[in-house]
Amino acid sequence: MARDQLEVLNALDVAKTQLYHFTTIVIAGMGFFTDAYDLFSISLVAKLLGRLYYTKPNAPKPGVLPPSVSSSVTGVALVGTLIGQLFFGWLGDKMGRKKVYGLTLIIMIICAVASGFSFGHTPKGVMASLCFFRFWLGFGIGGDYPLSATIMAEYANKKTRGAFIAAVFAMQGMGILFSGIISLIVSTAFDRQYPTPTYEENAALSTPPEADYVWRIVLMFGALPAALTFYWRMKMPETARYTALIAKNAKQAAADMGRVLNVELEAEEEKVEKISKGKSNSFGLFSREFVRRHGLHLFGTTSTWFLLDIAFYSQNLFQKDVLSAIGWIPAAKTMNGINEVFRIAKAQTLIALCSTVPGYWFTVAFIDIMGRFAIQLMGFFFMTVFMFAIAIPYDHWKTNHLGFVIMYALTFFFANFGPNATTFVVPAEIFPARLRSTCHGISAAAGKAGAIIGAYGFLYAAQSQDKAKTDAGYPPGIGIKNALIILGCINALGMICTFAVPESNGKSLEEASQETFGDDDDEVQGV
Repeated sequence: MARDQLEVLNALDVAKTQLYHFTTIVIAGMGFFTDAYDLFSISLVAKLLGRLYYTKPNAPKPGVLPPSVSSSVTGVALVGTLIGQLFFGWLGDKMGRKKVYGLTLIIMIICAVASGFSFGHTPKGVMASLCFFRFWLGFGIGGDYPLSATIMAEYANKKTRGAFIAAVFAMQGMGILFSGIISLIVSTAFDRQYPTPTYEENAALSTPPEADYVWRIVLMFGALPAALTFYWRMKMPETARYTALIAKNAKQAAADMGRVLNVELEAEEEKVEKISKGKSNSFGLFSREFVRRHGLHLFGTTSTWFLLDIAFYSQNLFQKDVLSAIGWIPAAKTMNGINEVFRIAKAQTLIALCSTVPGYWFTVAFIDIMGRFAIQLMGFFFMTVFMFAIAIPYDHWKTNHLGFVIMYALTFFFANFGPNATTFVVPAEIFPARLRSTCHGISAAAGKAGAIIGAYGFLYAAQSQDKAKTDAGYPPGIGIKNALIILGCINALGMICTFAVPESNGKSLEEASQETFGDDDDEVQGV
């Protein structure tokens, strides 16, 4: 089939790695830095919220968030993210990537700051306002998923496109790490300024009133990186693939990319007009032709992201409980409120530094060498192996803390040097330009549906089977061991679903998405 590619798109595909590539990575990546910071920082301060607002006088242990409140505080941003991914993914294909991109960032900045100003005369009021702002924060974050991936994919050359998109996503790891570092700094500063006894020494004085500022400052810091990149995000030109193939403005596309690449490009208005009239470039999302060409692909991207996020988010959200079980975080009554934040942040920062962050950058280094399919399959396989290796002899690891931490860290490493990165990359490459942002949003929303199951379900599931050992307000669960076995099975299922995902390595976006350019463009290719 003829592949009479537009000159402006071919110029992008064969361009050498230049400054604008790295500029785009930073601009798009800072959005993901903020996304990760905002979504994961809540787990660092959740215990403090319980102490501040739900401690009962003379109770033997500090207060914790009731199950319904804990699920809402940790999960409501994920619900907002899911809705935002669907809405802004669709809007990005209708209005353009750039126009919508700025709107998502504004929402993120405003709501991150507003989360720190959550108000109320009662604990219920404070938590309700916090959930309200975090929902809309998640809504803005949701838009960043399809838009950042699509923009980076459409700016990149085909030789290193995978590494560039993965580098944007790798900023998520830096955001997780930064949330831990900020929590360490803030909790250390407050602990030195307001030294207090432990809970068992003096329950009433163990959480000073000033501790209420700790969680607010930590949450509000998420607005800073987003605000720093707002100007540059607004300066970015619209992607050539949107301008030429969707808006059908060949002249503007050539002018924009000419400035970016510092070359002169022909507008080719007649060719754009011809492409737009081709039947194979006009079918819609709900058409039979889309199902025939991309139905299996969309199933592959949605199912793998869904299964991955059940495991990934549940691990993150009850990671502090796992670390308590192996002795990294002491019993709550042996610490004061601010010191508990420090201990949780220190443990999660070490996990991020030693396994989470390296995993992301291994993907950046190898994705265009090994390919997307191989990395995703390998990642799911090793996540399954290590999860079962932790779960089955779980009692053994209670006395072998170092071994447990190594195994647990390896599951995170292969999640990020594996499906957590590739599920983000592939949907930005294998769907047509006019549906690219929408399909990425659908895939990402499936992932967040899995994350919600992890966030809500595993808070309950990971509770001890012994009612005397459960957190206050929670019914007995299946225990951490059985929860980890279930997660291992989920990872194994993700490995199977990976076979529905096509390889896009080394192909142009038009080749990977089966968009056909040329005289015989009305022919139909199968999936």
